[in-house]
Amino acid sequence: MAYDLRKVIDELKTHSGQYHETDKEIDPDADLAGVYRYIGAGGTVERPTQEGPAMMFNNVKGFPDSRVLIGAIASRKRVGMILHHDYKTLGHLLNDAVTHPVSPVEVSKDQAPAQEVVMKASDPNFDIRKILAAPTNTPQDAGPYITMGVVYGSSPDNKQSDVTIHRMVLEDKDTIGMYIMPGGRHLGAFLKEYEAQNKPMPITINIGLDPAITIGATFEPPTTPLGYNELQVAGALRNEPVQLVKGTTVDQLGIARSEWIIEGEIEPNTHMQEDINTNTGFAMPEFPGYNGVANPAVNVVKIKAVTHRQDRPIVQTTIGPSEEHVSMAGIPTEASILNLVDRAIPGKVKNVYNAPAGGGKLMTIMQIHKDDEADEGIQRQAALLAFSAFKELKTVILVDEDVDIFDWNDVMWTINTRFQADRDIMVLEGMRNHPLDPSELPEYDPARIRIRGMSSKLVLDGTVPYNMRDKFKRAPFKKMTNWEEYLK
Repeated sequence: MAYDLRKVIDELKTHSGQYHETDKEIDPDADLAGVYRYIGAGGTVERPTQEGPAMMFNNVKGFPDSRVLIGAIASRKRVGMILHHDYKTLGHLLNDAVTHPVSPVEVSKDQAPAQEVVMKASDPNFDIRKILAAPTNTPQDAGPYITMGVVYGSSPDNKQSDVTIHRMVLEDKDTIGMYIMPGGRHLGAFLKEYEAQNKPMPITINIGLDPAITIGATFEPPTTPLGYNELQVAGALRNEPVQLVKGTTVDQLGIARSEWIIEGEIEPNTHMQEDINTNTGFAMPEFPGYNGVANPAVNVVKIKAVTHRQDRPIVQTTIGPSEEHVSMAGIPTEASILNLVDRAIPGKVKNVYNAPAGGGKLMTIMQIHKDDEADEGIQRQAALLAFSAFKELKTVILVDEDVDIFDWNDVMWTINTRFQADRDIMVLEGMRNHPLDPSELPEYDPARIRIRGMSSKLVLDGTVPYNMRDKFKRAPFKKMTNWEEYLK
């Protein structure tokens, strides 16, 4: 059977502690996220939180025919299980996938479980807010959000297509507000072409997917340039093409094995207030751990139809600052950094980790290999390469090969014993970063932050000078091959 979310869930059930279902009733309005915050959100979510199982809520208040899944990839180790790969080298896996793409294929409607049920927005009783169990993360949210919907769009001539993930709020019975970050998504480039012709842009929003799709969809330039359809990454990860199907009401393709497909059109040159129904001033919690400010002018999507699976379709959701965002945004960025630095300085960066403390975007830890004295300084060039390509990156920590980049104690041990602040800090001022970081407001530092989203970048170089490496050897404990026998 082809890979989809249900196949992944069946596999997770075979791993102890990775999946849990509950039949206890849950309100999707803030309660669902509030409960999962304690059970398994992790990331930059307000403490207390932890790494825990993915959770299926089978009894969602107001939605008797639907289920909600959260946290499927809110654990790097679980992502490794899902992709059948060592979690420590997932960046290498995705780098290989993006460079050996497998193109999607189109299937007929009778092969598309996502279209087993079709509901047209032209029906007078249609109301997306009563159909889709989209949760709110907090009581201050602008409304119910689609947080893990993969948007499929194409250029007006249909020669290029792309998939992206955006925050999307249910505004009215047939209206979605979609935030497209300026300059950050290929979808925005296609939309500008449609708007130049004053034509609506047909899209599908695909919900409830194999995580290989949602992770692959978050690749960005320069790794995946305009016209590179990231569904090819998922195809490579699964060694089978992602299946697509023609929409029932729009001239666009949907992902055939989704749980849900929303068919719609982005209206040209039209915008609306994101929190028009609540006026709280907030959108939803975002990956840095703070509430995102409601945008005064999000794009407007008019829904034409909703299709879904027959058997209790699953709404897949996430908490904005959770470990799930780290998996979606961080692992592809790791792959992109590895791809870039290996072309420029091959063999010098052994591994990369975009840690949860940076939400998967703001921080990376780079494991450096030095062959001889001539490599001294190459580690800082690697950091500069990462900054040049990924403007959302704010902090780079450089460590040696003997440091476990996935162990914060080991990383901070490096900063405490292989680092002197007066010589091993690099600060780069006046650069671009992510506007969701609240320290990047002009009032925070009027002299250096002229407009929102400017930042200083930081490099902490914890690598040992090559000619002093003998002074920094770790205590040489005896290597034991039978140590596990003493736990029996």
